Amino acid sequence: MSAVMHNAAFMELDLDFAYHLLEVRPEDLEKAVSETLRASDVRGANVTIPHKVSAMGYLDEIDLEAVRIGAVNTIVNDGGRLKGYNTDGIGALRAIRERYGDLRGARAVILGAGGAARAISYKLAENVSEVRILNRTPSRAEALSDYLSSLRECRAEISSDDLSRDSICASLEGADILVNTTPLGMHPDTEASPVDQDLLSPGLLVFDAVYNPPTTRLLREAEASGSRVLTGVSMLVYQGVAAFELWTGREAPEAMMMESVFDALGGGGS
Repeated sequence: MSAVMHNAAFMELDLDFAYHLLEVRPEDLEKAVSETLRASDVRGANVTIPHKVSAMGYLDEIDLEAVRIGAVNTIVNDGGRLKGYNTDGIGALRAIRERYGDLRGARAVILGAGGAARAISYKLAENVSEVRILNRTPSRAEALSDYLSSLRECRAEISSDDLSRDSICASLEGADILVNTTPLGMHPDTEASPVDQDLLSPGLLVFDAVYNPPTTRLLREAEASGSRVLTGVSMLVYQGVAAFELWTGREAPEAMMMESVFDALGGGGS
């Protein structure tokens, strides 16, 4: 989807840029970053799993927020000097704010403790009052909770638990925002959901970081339960907007980028 929306944006602004996909094996990562990305005709790149952490070791500079999150997803080549950024958290926070409103005093529950969870929980912990992280491996959730609690800018009260029906039920009591960062519900396993429908309720904002399909089973059941819903396409596009502007220095054509992604996915946006 990144190639789809960025190439649509380059065409819309008549920029002489092209976004190409490059599959890189872990053993070839150093060469790809140190040689390919430093070429004079390369302005930058996106970095995906499993390279978001390991790529950091081959960069000249890393934005402080990416350091805090512990991963990069965007690289900018400035005259052969490579700087890494993380726009995932920026994209997620913008999407959540647009749908929820003022986040002060909000209580968020995050399912998962992987890379997306790190970025989203970091940005939420700067802006809400409570963040609770649930993961199938409780020690990973606890480690992330402890790390975020150690950061001065993360002012929220942060806690963790295992990812089970009982813990979800208890955590959602009084919660305002539910964020799914697990792959449950992602194509092709589209009938999976991390949360039983009877645990969802009106007044809750349910954000699923999964973007394919745009409307997951979790979002369908949340909407049927009276919850507000937010598709992962918003985060995808907004993190792309931030990356686009880092590479080009131009204001991104957001509407075009959003439309191109929904068209490619077959619609179904929220």
